[in-house]
Amino acid sequence: MFLTGIADEAGALIDTQIRATKQLGWDTIEARTVEVPGYEKANVHDIPEAALDIVAGELKTAGISIYCFGSTIGNWSKKIEDSFDVTLAEINRSIPRMQRLGTKYIRVMSYKPRDGEDQMESERFRRMREITRRFLDAGIQPVHENCMNYGGMGWPFALRLLENVPGLKWVFDTANPIFNDDRSKARPWPKQDPWEFYTRVKPWIVHVHIKDARWNPAKNDADYKFPGEGDGAVRPIIKDLLASGYDGGFSIEPHLAVVFHDASVTASAEAQFNTYVEYGRRLQKLVDSIQAELATKQASSPASLVR
Repeated sequence: MFLTGIADEAGALIDTQIRATKQLGWDTIEARTVEVPGYEKANVHDIPEAALDIVAGELKTAGISIYCFGSTIGNWSKKIEDSFDVTLAEINRSIPRMQRLGTKYIRVMSYKPRDGEDQMESERFRRMREITRRFLDAGIQPVHENCMNYGGMGWPFALRLLENVPGLKWVFDTANPIFNDDRSKARPWPKQDPWEFYTRVKPWIVHVHIKDARWNPAKNDADYKFPGEGDGAVRPIIKDLLASGYDGGFSIEPHLAVVFHDASVTASAEAQFNTYVEYGRRLQKLVDSIQAELATKQASSPASLVR
């Protein structure tokens, strides 16, 4: 087990992302958007090659690697009716970059939900099978996130997706169920239960996004919190994973100073950086306390007393 983070939440510039990662004592990041001087900020699979050269060089000098690409493939801004050529182009740009950087995982999604009952499942499954096949053939593991997409509409949709797309794995986001409707239930749709969703997809989880929140009916949106202070079941999920031998990453995505899909949530660069670092430190303390609790329980178990 190790800690990492979606580093653009510390700041857009690659040197800011590196500085935050080093300050936390970590040696990996989850790369989503990035900026280098002279080039516009963009997703890591969309920046020009010259900008990628700079990013790769700075990461190598700092001794930091990219554990996961937070791609825009099939994300909440893409419709299933859109041309598949857009997705194929993103795949074709991602693969050589990931191979060059030694990146293991790429976050993908299953396209924006449609209004009504017809979710064009056969076309979604076809596309997701092709996405998964292409990455697996290149030695890269695609991981699907439960977000504002078909697979994030509720755990039954997630299971249908996993059953129909062999080889696909899961990156579980602890807070996303809090603001997503459970469309497997009758209208008016209730919000999802993070623990319930987690337990259903647990066998496929190889990566975890840590953010926490509480639903605020007054503003019809989520209020984001530090890890363990919201309703995302962060502590029990981490505890259950560690007790089960989980050896993957916990990647912070604070959403406290900025929200990737909501441009109205902004903060100063200093506040953004400091919030990210504080979030990472609080998660480390939470993980340390859970590990100590598990160690104490293990030491006092009957099996451990048998000599």
